[in-house]
Amino acid sequence: MILEILTYPNKRLFERSEEVSVFDENLHKLLDDMYDTMIAKEGIGLAAIQVGVKSRIFIINLFNEEKKCQDKADLIEIINPEFLEKNGESIYQEGCLSVPGFYEEVKRADSVKIRYQDRFGNTKILETNGLLAIALQHENDHLDGHLFIERIGFNKRKIFDKEYKKGKKQDRPKHRQVAKKER
Repeated sequence: MILEILTYPNKRLFERSEEVSVFDENLHKLLDDMYDTMIAKEGIGLAAIQVGVKSRIFIINLFNEEKKCQDKADLIEIINPEFLEKNGESIYQEGCLSVPGFYEEVKRADSVKIRYQDRFGNTKILETNGLLAIALQHENDHLDGHLFIERIGFNKRKIFDKEYKKGKKQDRPKHRQVAKKER
């Protein structure tokens, strides 16, 4: 099932998510629905809070260059993540399903090591670098109530805020016109 994605400035996106303690069919359905939603919206990652569920869960499915697709066999389901190590520095252009249409360079650790649980509650360790490391950090930020736009520089954030407000102002007259026509 495709779920609704919360978008900026929805206040729920800024809430800290809670640990998962029950690994049951409800969790499995949520993970499956999150996957369907992420693929339908053409994302590579999605956190539960982005679909209104305040749980420490996210999924990542990077594009597989060899197969020229997002192969579900490459899907990583992360529950209750804990970063054990962050090393190096990397700059990637990031976007977000909760901040549609905006992309900006963000500085993050280039390699990470995390401990997490899978859908059955099994503890796992993942050590990686590059885009997967970036995606893990981006999605984990969601669990802590943060969006990538908080990691861009002050001037870039001012430009984002201005463009966002400008877009909102352009939308308002259309809504008013529709409301007048309906009366």
